[in-house]
Amino acid sequence: MITITRESPLHPDLTELHARHHAAMHADTPPESIHMMPPDALAAPEIAFFVMREDAAVIGMGAYKCLTPEHGEIKSMHVLAELRGRGLARQMLDHLIAQARSDGLTRLSLETGTQPSFEAARILYLRAGFQACPPFGSYRDDPNSVYLTRAI
Repeated sequence: MITITRESPLHPDLTELHARHHAAMHADTPPESIHMMPPDALAAPEIAFFVMREDAAVIGMGAYKCLTPEHGEIKSMHVLAELRGRGLARQMLDHLIAQARSDGLTRLSLETGTQPSFEAARILYLRAGFQACPPFGSYRDDPNSVYLTRAI
């Protein structure tokens, strides 16, 4: 059974998931273009962090950061590579959208990579109604980044 619950990103059973996310983000992205947040930063009060489990096993995570009372940014979306292709990332994304909407947000934006390793993520977001937008928040133009947004 798949569950998604709001949890602390500092929980010890998330160490491997964070490490795998970190490795994936660093695999083919220049360091200056990596915008992932470490677990301690994900514990900030303006961030809602969620863990996906299959039975008790950690299999994914996702978060959104409130940029303004109406606008949030999706952060740290990750599903274990060996479990991809089952619709789990879409399930997490749908959960984040519903939770952000229930928290009063009306827009979600995100930054993802332009490299081939991010193609599945870009397709996921575009199929979910996200559209290209200019850099938002503190982001700047970067050939390694794509910026997407949608009303929720």
